[in-house]
Amino acid sequence: MTPAKPISFKIEKKMNGLGRAGILTTPHGSINTPAFVTVGTKATVKALTPEQVADLGAQVVLANTYHLYLEPGDEIVRDAGGFGKFMNWYGPTMTDSGGFQVFSLGAAFGSKVGKLSKVTQGEITGGDEIDLEDQAGKLAKIDEDGVTFKSYKDGSEHRFTPERSMEIQHNLGADMIFAFDECTSPAAPYEYQREAMERTHRWAKRSLDAHRHLETRRPSGENRQALLGVVQGGRHKDLREESARVLGAMDFDGYGIGGSFDKNDMANAVGWVNAILPENKPRHLLGIGEPEDLFGGVENGCDIFDCVAPTRMGRNGTLHTKDGKINLRNVKFTRDFTPVDSECDCYTCKNYTRAYIAHLFRSNEMLAGTLGSIHNLRFLVSLVDQMREAILSGTFESLKTNFLKQYYGKNI
Repeated sequence: MTPAKPISFKIEKKMNGLGRAGILTTPHGSINTPAFVTVGTKATVKALTPEQVADLGAQVVLANTYHLYLEPGDEIVRDAGGFGKFMNWYGPTMTDSGGFQVFSLGAAFGSKVGKLSKVTQGEITGGDEIDLEDQAGKLAKIDEDGVTFKSYKDGSEHRFTPERSMEIQHNLGADMIFAFDECTSPAAPYEYQREAMERTHRWAKRSLDAHRHLETRRPSGENRQALLGVVQGGRHKDLREESARVLGAMDFDGYGIGGSFDKNDMANAVGWVNAILPENKPRHLLGIGEPEDLFGGVENGCDIFDCVAPTRMGRNGTLHTKDGKINLRNVKFTRDFTPVDSECDCYTCKNYTRAYIAHLFRSNEMLAGTLGSIHNLRFLVSLVDQMREAILSGTFESLKTNFLKQYYGKNI
């Protein structure tokens, strides 16, 4: 008898077009979608306890395979019972494949074009290797089998392959994991985008095979993990559609949509992909946290989103409000005794003023990052929750128009 799938997805209501509201059920609970995923890179949401994360309405936490592999090590996390138990989070969990960090910490295509002749000409084939460089030297080397890279921490050499990524992610124990993919830069030329996409497809098949093998070794009664394939193809419609068709034909439990598109054409690229991917499986848009992009992702058929931006900005004094972003380090907030956002229901807004939080930031107090992160996460979690309710009530377009006009000060 074929075992039940590790996750299930039920569509509750569709919009005109691709957008939908649904319920994604995992071994550690259900996620009402669309939903914003909180990022806990190293099995911690920086400056917050898991209880604070839950209190602000977060439904799911995503950890980073690359970082947990380097420290403390995936076997330690495995022996602790998986990253959720390790960090005392008992809701749904996700891990990425580590691919984005391997490539992004290796180099940025646009900044070193002269040194990346094989990349810019799209010449890597078969056993060829390419070096990704930054000012510290060669950090990542891609070949058909995988990527050899140097740790950003100590320069030690490591290697990720699709099979190794699956082993690490199985040790980390998340409910949902991602196939190993090559994440390119939007600046990479068409020829290389195709090379990288086709390699991503080959790596997706290998990830799926390795995942299935590891699942056969899982002890009876232990929660199974869902594997999501990652669509690539850059900014190019033909590549994105081809990637969606190829990966959509594989038996993944869901799909991620990788980066490498320009902000101005993100919504279109997502729409190209989701018009082809299986409708009955969840879709995750990786690395998206700007309100305008979240609206675009939702109306074009994505169900879950993750981004480090809200906590990163929150730790540095930039906070979301209904009227746009504000920087509390600016002197004008020194005597502003109003909440960060008068309509926000988060712990920060209910208990503290802009003046007080501004004082904390200027004084370099640790509490500043905590209060800022709570607010920013609650702002985005609540916003995407409002999108879900608007889909169910048929008022999504009204919510989008009114919110974006007030947030950006213009019609989007």
